[in-house]
Amino acid sequence: MSKAVSPESSLRLDKWLWAARFYKSRSLARDQIDGGKVHYNGQRSKPGKAVEVGALIRFWQGQDEREVRVLTLCEQRKSAPLAQLMYEETAESLKRRAENAEARRFNSQFAPSPERRPDKQERRQLIRVKQS
Repeated sequence: MSKAVSPESSLRLDKWLWAARFYKSRSLARDQIDGGKVHYNGQRSKPGKAVEVGALIRFWQGQDEREVRVLTLCEQRKSAPLAQLMYEETAESLKRRAENAEARRFNSQFAPSPERRPDKQERRQLIRVKQS
């Protein structure tokens, strides 16, 4: 038995973010909303904001900024494949995340490992990257 929310009832923003599996707990979602990391239809909001179908939610998840459109409302946290049916990520958000992932991958190739100093070859590679 699923607790789908009827269109006339409302669902809190922190509860929706938790049910859609963006955050591990509602308190984490609430802290992100209170910290200004979550925007509902382009504006900062409160954790108790009523979520509507078709709304655009922009938030930070790790190092990436995501932008999703709400497709359905559900109070229960479900498996990941079912939770992905609750939203649709915008095309520009997917493009931005792919570009950021590529940039992080590229930068990690030239970063020295933290447990030792770079050797001569790694220092020369770093100098070439900084000069270009």
